[in-house]
Amino acid sequence: MSGQTHGSSEELTALKSNVDVVVVGAGFAGLYMLYRLRGLGLQVQVIEAGSDVGGTWFWNRYPGARCDVESMEYSYSFSEELQQEWDWTERYATQPEILRYINHVADRFDLRRDVQFNTRVRSAIFNEATGRWTVTTDKGQIVNTQFCVMATGCLSAAKPPEIKGRDLFKGSTYHTGLWPHEPVDFTGKTVGVIGTGSSGVQTIPEVAKQAHQLFVFQRTPTFSLPAGNRPLKEAEVQEIKQNYIDLRKRAKVSPTGVASYPLPTLSALEATPQERDLAYEFRWQAGGTAYTRTYKDIMLLAAANETAADFARRKIQSRVKNPELAEKLTPRDIYIGTKRLCLDTQYFETFNKDNVSLVDIRSTPIQEITEAGVKTSVAEYKLDALIYATGFDAITGAILNIDIRTSSGLTLAEKWRAGPLTYLGLMTAGFPNLFMVTGPGSPSVLSNVIVSIEQHVEWISDCIQHLTANSCAQIEATQAAENNWVAHVNQLASATLFLNANSWYMGANVPGKPRVFMPYVGGVGRYREECTAIANNGYTGFDIKK
Repeated sequence: MSGQTHGSSEELTALKSNVDVVVVGAGFAGLYMLYRLRGLGLQVQVIEAGSDVGGTWFWNRYPGARCDVESMEYSYSFSEELQQEWDWTERYATQPEILRYINHVADRFDLRRDVQFNTRVRSAIFNEATGRWTVTTDKGQIVNTQFCVMATGCLSAAKPPEIKGRDLFKGSTYHTGLWPHEPVDFTGKTVGVIGTGSSGVQTIPEVAKQAHQLFVFQRTPTFSLPAGNRPLKEAEVQEIKQNYIDLRKRAKVSPTGVASYPLPTLSALEATPQERDLAYEFRWQAGGTAYTRTYKDIMLLAAANETAADFARRKIQSRVKNPELAEKLTPRDIYIGTKRLCLDTQYFETFNKDNVSLVDIRSTPIQEITEAGVKTSVAEYKLDALIYATGFDAITGAILNIDIRTSSGLTLAEKWRAGPLTYLGLMTAGFPNLFMVTGPGSPSVLSNVIVSIEQHVEWISDCIQHLTANSCAQIEATQAAENNWVAHVNQLASATLFLNANSWYMGANVPGKPRVFMPYVGGVGRYREECTAIANNGYTGFDIKK
């Protein structure tokens, strides 16, 4: 797309041709994986498409980009010194601050020397005769390795919309997941934004501050909660730092990987309407996504969910002055929380501005992108710039962008044709020594992903250490264990309301992608216990070969 650069280029260094482990990706997962494996004395090669570290926070530089987990918890816990020396400035960290943090981590632990930047992995082929992987890059470089770790990220494969004429537009085009690394000024311009998910909700208020006119093309109204963002006070930062050990312990056993989220014990249906309104108001004013954890059955029972959704709808109506416009911005046909909850700063209030217009593309669909702008069924909107806030091919997209296969011809793309199949979200049967960090079938995007990343990285590195210490050549998930885990993941998901939404959790934003609910809903604590027990029992469900 026009208007995009990928950061400063760095001189290409020679890849190590023969290593113990190849790690794909240098975001939070890849860097910690490198740190752990290097500590075991292993030869590691990290391969990264970007020109520097950061993963999703390297690419997602759109206006207003910010984390939706509180910064003091959205951080590594593996180093006490790191925890104590880094000072977060806001309750919810911005993209620039998170990127500074991950750069600090890379510098502090001297991680860049084992990372090849500006390089994409094109294929990974497992040779069944030698028991090793051959990894080939887009530069034609080849690395031979015993183990492959896909640290490719759940939200890293940007998904442009499939709209007729998308490449015809003569103005500037941007995607929130592939934003330019230099500042973009929309002052005096007429701008269109397609998409009102998380990135759209964060982008729209910021662009509206600059643009002469902003058209927001909305297909599905979104439930968005106030972030309640603010600067952090020195006293509260120090209090958390003094209690980090306890906080991290609680996060690891919590359902969401967030220690500060409540563990609900009451049913929404047992409370009176007045009690519910007080409870929801408290959560609303507190800010953050803990709102849907006010009661234990909000994500399980339609009637309970409706109480939370109704309160949120009333709040949206109160934030938008024009009643007709407010109604268009109010979700009516989805359960709250079944699509990713958004956090916002003045999102709905932005539509009270004279320079902001909502285009309801559910009732007046987009027909095509033209040279001048966006054409719907009733009008053409002439634009200077067009922003696609259309999200990602989530969870599986980045992995399947790599041609992963075995020498006998089994391909991961074919195996996952009807939906991803894994054991614990860590491995997939038929592909020995191939690990995934926060893969499908793990808590991943339903959790504080840093907590999930650390748990996966530690499990994988402990597994590799076990194999190495016991002179084992390879490990592979058994088909029976994989079948049982997939059934377990599906059974848990079917007991929730998640399956009712056309969400990216289900792959619904990607035409042709199988409709399968991909994350594990059983919770971070329960999942960790399962993984730990499996390892402690000699890696139950895995076939290990000497």
